[in-house]
Amino acid sequence: MRIAVDTGGTFTDCVTLAGSEVRILKVFSTPEDSARGILEGVQRLASDVPGAPLDIIHGTTVGTNSLLERRGARVALVTTAGFEDLIEIGRQNRPRLYDLNVRREPPLVPRAMRWGVRERVSAEGSVLARPSPRDLNRLTVAISRSGAESVALCFLFSFRNPENERRVARALRNLGLPVSVSHEILPEFREYERTSTVTVNAFLAPRLGTYLARLAQEVGRRLSGDSDTENRAAGKTPKRGKDSASHQPTGQVYVMQSSGGITTAARAAREPVRTILSGPAGGVVATAQLAKILGIKRAISFDMGGTSTDVCLLDGPPRTTHETILADLPIAVPVLDVHSVGAGGGSLARVDAGGALRVGPESAGAVPGPICYQRGGSRPTVTDAHLLLGRLDADHFLDGGFRLDAEKVEKQFLEFLHRLPQHLRKQSPKTPLGLAQRIVAVSNAAMERALRVISVERGYDPRDFTLICFGGAGGLHAADLARSLGLAGVIVPRHPGAFSALGILFSDIVRDVSQSVLLTIPGSPRADRTTSYSLPTFGKFLKSLSRRFESIEQSALAELRQEKFKCERVRILRQLAIRYVGQAYELSVPFSPHFPELFHSAHERAYGHAQPDRPLELVSLQVRLTLPTPKPPNLEKSADPPRHAGKAVVKHKPVWFDNRFWRTPLYERDRLSAGATFRGPAIVAEYSSTTAIPPSFKCRVDEHLNLRLIQNAH
Repeated sequence: MRIAVDTGGTFTDCVTLAGSEVRILKVFSTPEDSARGILEGVQRLASDVPGAPLDIIHGTTVGTNSLLERRGARVALVTTAGFEDLIEIGRQNRPRLYDLNVRREPPLVPRAMRWGVRERVSAEGSVLARPSPRDLNRLTVAISRSGAESVALCFLFSFRNPENERRVARALRNLGLPVSVSHEILPEFREYERTSTVTVNAFLAPRLGTYLARLAQEVGRRLSGDSDTENRAAGKTPKRGKDSASHQPTGQVYVMQSSGGITTAARAAREPVRTILSGPAGGVVATAQLAKILGIKRAISFDMGGTSTDVCLLDGPPRTTHETILADLPIAVPVLDVHSVGAGGGSLARVDAGGALRVGPESAGAVPGPICYQRGGSRPTVTDAHLLLGRLDADHFLDGGFRLDAEKVEKQFLEFLHRLPQHLRKQSPKTPLGLAQRIVAVSNAAMERALRVISVERGYDPRDFTLICFGGAGGLHAADLARSLGLAGVIVPRHPGAFSALGILFSDIVRDVSQSVLLTIPGSPRADRTTSYSLPTFGKFLKSLSRRFESIEQSALAELRQEKFKCERVRILRQLAIRYVGQAYELSVPFSPHFPELFHSAHERAYGHAQPDRPLELVSLQVRLTLPTPKPPNLEKSADPPRHAGKAVVKHKPVWFDNRFWRTPLYERDRLSAGATFRGPAIVAEYSSTTAIPPSFKCRVDEHLNLRLIQNAH
């Protein structure tokens, strides 16, 4: 049995596939102990098959939250002597050019916890100086006395020759601490980004490692109780029969990576830096799969949960980036190109010193949660605002399994307004209803800016894209955002509140590896000022690159086999990171005999110009190995006979749209059949989410039971 778990700020979503039926369960997250909420949901879903081998695929926010809150390990940084302060010096970039009072976040490792080793490797990879045994002994003694909980090791040019790093790593591992080594995690140039990435990994490793080990142990103890379970809790692989699935060992915990694929819990514990955007990645994967099934070439993934909203533009397959900054720290491992803002259903409202209403990024989370959840929350949130506006229904939340308290929300909204200083009351809303309207409007503005960042600011016209919205709160805002940006349409998939968990469930096992090379690509200028790459020298160059790729791939395949994966069906993607000679940044293109032309075209799309007469430099080789996991049956068209949409109406109620209350039907989504069409205003309620359809929109249920929202033509 495979269960996907997506831990959010308010709810933990658990999803499994029983035959062709998707079963979902939402439970409140337990931020003080994330594993407890996960185990509660998994145990309830797995109760039908007690004792069966159980694989959990987990999208986790533990690494993200640890980094944002600076609650990680006490790290000892070991680097080449003379470069101890590199992590603090960083780059000369000034994100806020005109801010004279800007203050940078302090480095993860204070000066007293940084050590330099007398060693040196040349830029060509020659070992110029080796660390002496005496220096290594002093280093280990100093670190053991420092109270360090984890070690980050990053030497200059170790991506060219890791001999010195290996020698020092062997000595440091005798301390019994987690050791993050740069040539193992990121064998690429740019020493600042490499040092930062390895330091983040060391900062997260103890906490995430302990969390995953405990999760695996508790899953085994509570759910199965058989002999294989004890082996799994101890990190051993159960014996496998002939009929076992060939893609992966059974009965393990897997973790979603930021790059859009899953990996084993053991590897995630060693390389937690690859999980910093674990949760949002599942939604992007699910969006890409749905867009492919529906034949949509251009889509925007819109995931609004309890704490944040994550958006990603898809013009083809999901794109990854190696230039991520989280909590002011550069991280250079592959990450899906997701943009996040602190606007979710649990985002808290406040009034700033100038009297302006702000919403987020602070969130009520699961504890105390929004006011209407009756779990101790007392500050207004976006969810509470929707309840006052009638868009959430108190009796149809989680299929009626949890009743929302509208009276308490109205009372707390009034108290919030009365507590405002006298000089701010004139420009503030006067009633709870007015405050609710403003909260939704401010939240929409934040999400609209996020959508513009990934579309307009990157040269894309949002009118060419379809918004695929999900998350517990996504359907409440999607139509408003589509109207503001002129989007081509809106699709609300089935089970939107657990859509990210579905993406995690059906994600493939992925291993990303890279290697810096820094080679000028051979070629010769022609009379037309372009460059010819049809020379024999270029052919030899291609062959040498193929040999390098094969070496990288064989090493990665060996690691996968050590983790008990069978690699007969592995898919391998080769890419080259290239730039014009003299440039500081590169673009990735597929490896083929025509890669120079592909690069020029990519450069034209990205920057609006290309220079075919300039020589090219190959920066790094990038390989992605993908092992397919079990997928659901093909998304079949609904075989149910069409029913009139009116049969799905359970009640009528007043709902606020376009500056007034409208008498609005509430539809139960499970009773809507393919082909049903109705006009707004309307509310569609289901177990995991609610969709609001304004008067200017109409909704059609397609053959796959997705809701398609289309703005009425004027």
